[in-house]
Amino acid sequence: MGLNPQIANWQGRRVWLVGASTGIGLACAQALRAAGAQVVVSARKPQAVLDWAAQDLGVQWRALDVCDPAQVQATAHALLAEGPLDMVVYAAGYYQAQRATAMDLENMLQHDKVNYQGALHVLDAVLPGMLAQRSGHISLLSSVAGWRGLPNGLAYGPTKAALIHLAETLYLDLQDAGIGVSVVNPGFVDTPLTAQNKFTMPALISPEEAAREMLKGWGKGQFDIHFPKRFTLWLKLLRVLPYCWYFPLVRRFTGL
Repeated sequence: MGLNPQIANWQGRRVWLVGASTGIGLACAQALRAAGAQVVVSARKPQAVLDWAAQDLGVQWRALDVCDPAQVQATAHALLAEGPLDMVVYAAGYYQAQRATAMDLENMLQHDKVNYQGALHVLDAVLPGMLAQRSGHISLLSSVAGWRGLPNGLAYGPTKAALIHLAETLYLDLQDAGIGVSVVNPGFVDTPLTAQNKFTMPALISPEEAAREMLKGWGKGQFDIHFPKRFTLWLKLLRVLPYCWYFPLVRRFTGL
């Protein structure tokens, strides 16, 4: 059962994707554009986006550092001056493996600035407009790493858990205001971030497959969009296990 209004037709819908110069964000922007949406792509570096935007008037590029609140406000103000936003997708992400035996506070705080605080800056900039028009959709790109604590996830996992909690609360607060909310929890996706991993990643999928799953989830009105199911359904089971079972199982399967 869908918890949000189903988005079956993207034609003419205006979507702002924040943190979409590579990986899942860029693939999602391209899939949305192929489906007929007008897309605005923001990130610190344009990378693969500028050539694409130069060839397609339905694609805009706006440079943006999500850690700069004034820049977020200015960019959102400029976009809203051109017309309302039908969807905002927060896909900005920062990841480096870290364990508590080698804790790096500065690195942990950088994860928080990009993965969580950046989302708050964007929400602060776009929510008033969505509330005024009583429509729109906010989607936060989290991760299955936020479902439960995992080795090497000391810096990354808590920020993704915070996004999940944030999305749940946003849904409860905004449903009656006509605003849809979803949280996207991918497994392993072949992106520049996961390329850092030095272990075999089970059920690894492409960014393009991830983008198809996201559009499918929005089309069904889902709140919790997770994929690939052959991997995430097992993690859903682990999520409900008591700690006395969960911790030994994680140690056994990760060797950490």
